Parts: sequence; C-alpha cells; structure tokens
Amino acid sequence: MTDPLLRIAEALERLAPPPQPAPDIGAAPAFIWHTGPDRLEPVTKVARVDLDLLIGVNRARDTLLANTRHFAQGLPANNALLWGARGMGKSSLVKAIHAAVRAEGQDLKLVELAREDLPSVGRLLNLLRASDARFVLFCDDLSFSHDDQHYKSLKAVLDGGIEGRPENVILYATSNRRHLMPRDMIENERSTAINPSEAVEEKVSLSDRFGLWLGFHPCSQDDYLAMIDGYCAAYGVQVAPEVLRAEAIEWQATRGARSGRVAWQFFTDLAARHGVRVS
Repeated sequence: MTDPLLRIAEALERLAPPPQPAPDIGAAPAFIWHTGPDRLEPVTKVARVDLDLLIGVNRARDTLLANTRHFAQGLPANNALLWGARGMGKSSLVKAIHAAVRAEGQDLKLVELAREDLPSVGRLLNLLRASDARFVLFCDDLSFSHDDQHYKSLKAVLDGGIEGRPENVILYATSNRRHLMPRDMIENERSTAINPSEAVEEKVSLSDRFGLWLGFHPCSQDDYLAMIDGYCAAYGVQVAPEVLRAEAIEWQATRGARSGRVAWQFFTDLAARHGVRVS
C-alpha cells in the first residue's frame, strides 16, 4: 500500500513542480515563454518571410529596423507598438527584422510572450535580466477587454517598476487597436466614472508608454498587386501580367478584403497551381 506521506509529497510536487534548469540561451535564435512550470522553449526555425517581401510598409520597416539595430548594439531604443489594419504584416515585420539584424552579425534573441501569460512577466524578466544576450520580447495581437486586469502586468514590462526594465530587454507588441482597448470601453469609462478624465487616462496611458507607435493602414490595390508581383519574382512563378492581375483582383473580391495576408493567400494558391513549393 502506498505511503500516505509519499502521496502527499507527489501531490505537492504536481501543484508546485520543481524549477526547470536554466535555459541554454545559445541553443536557438528564438524562444516561446511557457508557464506551469516556467520555461523558455527553443525555436530553432522561426516562421517568417524575408524583409524585402513586405511591401507598402516602408516607413514602419525603416523606423523599426533602425530602432532594433540600436538596441542590438547596446544603444538607447524604444519599446514599439505596431497597430492597425488586420493582415498588413505587423507580426511578419517583427520577425523579419529580427532575422535581418541577426544576419548583420548581432546575436539578438526573440522571445514570444502570450497575452494570457502577462501576469508571469516579472519572472520572465528576472530570467532574461541574468543573461548576457539581448532580447526582443514579442507580444502578438495584444488587446484588453473591460474586465481584463492583464494590462497592469504589461505596465511592469514598459516601466519596469523599482528595478527598471532590464537593459537587455525591449518589448515589441502588435494590436489592431491603437490604444489596446475597445473604443466603446473607453467611451463607457468616460460616461460612467466619477472622474471621467482620470478613468480614461488610466486606460489610454498604457499605449503612451510605448516610445514608438507604428501605424498599419489598409493597402491600396496597387500595393496589393505589388505584393503579389514580389512573391512571384522571389519564388520564380511566371504568369502573364494581365492574367495575374485579373486573378488577383478576383481573389480579393471574393474575400471582400485586400491586405498583405490576402495577397499571400492568393500567391499560395497560385504557386500550388504552378507546382512551386514556397516553404
């Protein structure tokens, strides 16, 4: 019969598992942060596109690339919020710039942090603070609802509390919302609070803590077609220009949208029909 003390010990270990060994930061260019137990899972191959294939976001590309280079070189740099239209390459730009800076000889690491894991960010920062490497902390598709308190954890990343943000960590976040909160939530705060300006200020001030705001707007038809032309050139898919244009316009019409994501989805279908692999 199993010893009761042994069963209790095993139950306690399941509730509070022993800490994982220190991660080998040199094992991969990127990591995913997990909790329960806390650990950095290495990602040896990041899913990304080349920087040159991101069309129509030149200003955001140049600004974020310069900021990332400064950070990788140990110079001052800002946290960045990439906000705006869906499917316009916000996440792709972060990953492409990380690859571009690494290709220049900088050993820059990318760490992906899920929004639901924001309460654990203090533990993650302590782990990264102890490393000699430099890290871009990446939080994708960031937004908060009216009863979501995770935004208070995000302030710890941006401000760093009494210790300050680790010198070797910078935060890049993407969101469809400029202020990370739904507009109706901000309006509700304004209409129901005892002091409306203070209630709204607490919500809006979160995005103000990002030094860089980079906006992504719906693309024009010319940009949409230029994206597809770029993909065709990069992967060697040859199609008559008038046929390519007609098929691309028909594709975006059936989707009811035009964006970088839609352009890539069309090209994926086009490449398959021409027997070209894109992975």
